[in-house]
Amino acid sequence: MNTRDRDDEGRARSARPRDGLGRPLEYGAGGVERQPEGVVRTPAETVREAQRLLDAGMPFHAHEVFEDAWKSGPAAAAALWRGLAQLAVGLTHAARGNAVGGARLLRRGAAGLTGVDGSAYGIDAAGLVRWAEGLAGRVDGGASVDAAAEAPRLGPSGGSSA
Repeated sequence: MNTRDRDDEGRARSARPRDGLGRPLEYGAGGVERQPEGVVRTPAETVREAQRLLDAGMPFHAHEVFEDAWKSGPAAAAALWRGLAQLAVGLTHAARGNAVGGARLLRRGAAGLTGVDGSAYGIDAAGLVRWAEGLAGRVDGGASVDAAAEAPRLGPSGGSSA
């Protein structure tokens, strides 16, 4: 008998609760509410919700918001949302202590955002590239990462969280 957790469509999906960085916890443990998948938001709603999650130290959840925008939005904006999703996953891995994966994904996201104009969505892509490259360098150097303290600003503040 198959006892794997399933979603409403019958696909395998763990029902274990997760922490703020998306790590599975033991069944019955308290966790944070999962980000619903497949939500279609306006670009402004996407930015607002992702920034809220980043500021709360939940980059894994912000990545899911960006991924929804990437998959449901216009093809012309796909590179922007994909790059932002990669930055959020990079921050997630770095905060989990996975320096190699964190730095790699931060750089991949930065490369994907290089030359992208996010101004129509209020996103400072160039500032986020600088933020990601700087954080990747610090992670490579052994810095520990607090996801909330390192959360980037998506808007015109140059990517820094301060």
